[in-house]
Amino acid sequence: MQVSNYPYEYVRCVDMEQIREAPQIQSHSLEGFIPLLSLTEGCGALLVILMIVWTGYYRQGFSWRSNPKLEFNWHPLLMTIGLVFLYANAMLLYRTQRNVRKQRLKLTHAGIMLFIILLMVIALVAVFDSHNLAPLPIPNMYSLHSWVGLTTVILFCCQWVAGCVSFLYPGLQTPLRASYMPLHVFFGIAAFVGAIASCLLGLNEKAIFALQSKYSAFVSEGILINFIGLLLVLFGGLSVYLVTQERYRRLSRPEDEVLLSG
Repeated sequence: MQVSNYPYEYVRCVDMEQIREAPQIQSHSLEGFIPLLSLTEGCGALLVILMIVWTGYYRQGFSWRSNPKLEFNWHPLLMTIGLVFLYANAMLLYRTQRNVRKQRLKLTHAGIMLFIILLMVIALVAVFDSHNLAPLPIPNMYSLHSWVGLTTVILFCCQWVAGCVSFLYPGLQTPLRASYMPLHVFFGIAAFVGAIASCLLGLNEKAIFALQSKYSAFVSEGILINFIGLLLVLFGGLSVYLVTQERYRRLSRPEDEVLLSG
């Protein structure tokens, strides 16, 4: 029987180091990531397509202030594209682009969020115009959908400003960025969940007002609206799952500490 020449304390130290590293290796396993991501993106693409079909075909297409009724159709379409589909992909950017330098990821993430704000502004103008310019003006901000939606928009914009200051301002100290990161992640997910909830409330409200008694008769438009709602839940749930799973997190690199200053 051969006896090891290494001291007992050294062997125990190596064993403990392996034990500490094992959970970290396991927590960053990408098993199942690609199938789940493919399913998520497929649901998101189908969601956008069905929203285009609903607003373009069943709701008679798009216009601007010359036809306030059709101007409204920009609201659900742009909110779905921006505050749901693009928002989810912006959150998943750090999981899908694992080999891109973090500096570029931060700029891309902020740029997508800024584009979403632009889409939100257009969508909000469209819905307020459709209320105010209608032959019989419709009151604004009275429904639960509008309250939840506006709260989500405000939270999203605050998140974007705070994120730019915290992660893109070169002079900010690293400990401050690190301490804000959990809050940024939490409120980012909260805003996304709020966007899903607002879309579901808006769909149900529009279905009841536009279809009225026909909604309970299982007309094709009502079934389509319900199916869009189910896709919103599925896409939102899958997106949150991928974002919150620690094992899918992008591994840190030494150059990640270098922010725009290089």
